[in-house]
Amino acid sequence: MSYQALYRVWRPRKFEDVAGQTHITRTLQNAIVEQKFSHAYIFSGPRGTGKTSAAKIFAKAINCEQAPVREPCNECAACRGIQDGSISDVIEIDAASNTSVDDIREIRENVKYASSSVPYKVYIIDEVHMISNNAFNALLKTLEEPPKHVVFILATTEPHKIPLTIHSRCQRFDFKPITNQAIVNRMKYILERENVSVSDEALETVALAAEGGMRDALSILDQAISYSEDVVELDDVLAVTGGVSQDVLTEVVQAMFDRDVQKSIQLLDKIIQNGKDPGRFVHDLIFFMRDLLLYKSAPSLEGLLERARVNEPFQSLADIVSNDWIQDAIIQLNQCQQEMKWTNSPKIFIEVAVLTITNRYNEPEHTDSVDSEAVMQLTQKLSRLEKELEQLRQTPVASGNQPVATKERKRPARTGKNTYKIPYDRIREVLKQAEKQALKQVQSGWANFLSKLKGMNAPAHATIQDSKPAAASDEALVVAFKYEIHCSLFLDHKDTVESVLASILNKQLTIIPIPEKDWQELRADFINKHEASGESTSKKDQSTPLIDEAKKLFGDDLVEIHE
Repeated sequence: MSYQALYRVWRPRKFEDVAGQTHITRTLQNAIVEQKFSHAYIFSGPRGTGKTSAAKIFAKAINCEQAPVREPCNECAACRGIQDGSISDVIEIDAASNTSVDDIREIRENVKYASSSVPYKVYIIDEVHMISNNAFNALLKTLEEPPKHVVFILATTEPHKIPLTIHSRCQRFDFKPITNQAIVNRMKYILERENVSVSDEALETVALAAEGGMRDALSILDQAISYSEDVVELDDVLAVTGGVSQDVLTEVVQAMFDRDVQKSIQLLDKIIQNGKDPGRFVHDLIFFMRDLLLYKSAPSLEGLLERARVNEPFQSLADIVSNDWIQDAIIQLNQCQQEMKWTNSPKIFIEVAVLTITNRYNEPEHTDSVDSEAVMQLTQKLSRLEKELEQLRQTPVASGNQPVATKERKRPARTGKNTYKIPYDRIREVLKQAEKQALKQVQSGWANFLSKLKGMNAPAHATIQDSKPAAASDEALVVAFKYEIHCSLFLDHKDTVESVLASILNKQLTIIPIPEKDWQELRADFINKHEASGESTSKKDQSTPLIDEAKKLFGDDLVEIHE
């Protein structure tokens, strides 16, 4: 078999070929040139990020006939021998199959002997976390006082499993997941020399599917090249990875947001029937939602989008969905992703997640049709209380000649069980400090506030849904309630309501409720007092401050000027 996989053919041979790990390669190069490299290293990081490749390049660089050099020449006998494995002084050991104490004791015996072909004997132990604790203890003494001609490089994907006593005797380098852009640049370099045409969209999708691993990226690219005809397109990559195109993801999100249950489920079923991986679909959908949220929050960060490309459908979708809706959908999809790990029927969990997002989470204008049982019960209870209260108010008029009725008329107002004592003094203080701009700010966010409150606490929403902001200062908000009974019931949920309102307005306001009819009387009285305070001035002089004050408090459309 003459063909070799791309990741084998294009395995890095120089430090500059190691993509996305400049922070490591530069440090190693400086140490080699200055002859200050250590006797033991730990190379840790995810799979396919260049740990063993960097270890082998390091071994060539310190043993190169041109040393000290920043890069191995790859031409001398030492470099060629280390590259093809013919020099026995550079030993690669798979710790997964050499885990016992005897294997480590063999290393301890051999390190005493000088290298035969090159200046330094290098031990590269891959997946070192697999060896036993006893084997680590056997290696400990050698790492502590190694011969001058020996260098150990311990590569691992799970550094937390290596004892701290080993850590303290090694220099540790953490290989990070390679960025999508670095993976794309490396693949373009390889494809130019392989004379293969691949579209930019296909390369970006390969990089995303590789999840930070260059080896995985080259393996996927190899599959896509074999699958395609002449040019590797996006559909070819999606076919071999089980991914879903952005157009399909956009369509699914749009259907969920539009509360189109039938279309959402049909699209999901079509995706599964076409052989797409359910787990991959949820993964792609979460990343697409993340990009959508990031783009809505800061369009200037377009370069940080990982799954989405900013085209016309994407921008149109970003214009209509809200940040809260996207965040709630991501939480639901993430929960679905966790549950899918423990089931043999992942499609069921995806369907449940899609239905939940479609039915529960939506913009304010879409939520009015969804009423919970608790809201219905509370509404019915409020209706009965309102009827009883109305009957109590009418009782003194209907039985005015009876002694009991006379006593009823003499009672102070609003002292019954279901009545509310209005804090007139507090409200007047708010009116003195009220500003039109503060009220406009509350009014602009009132719909979003009611929607969020309904999703968090339906009973609290039921008490305040028939109300409207009346006046606002920097610290307080006067709310006019349609029904007096709602004022009393609101007090049971006051802290919750104020907390939700603060999250919408980004500032804390104390809500003071007042029945709407009492608010009208209080407002008229407040304006009259301001007019009376200006009686000594002429009509022209008196009208200007009064008009300004009234407009400041209640707006231009509510102020009328009379002689």
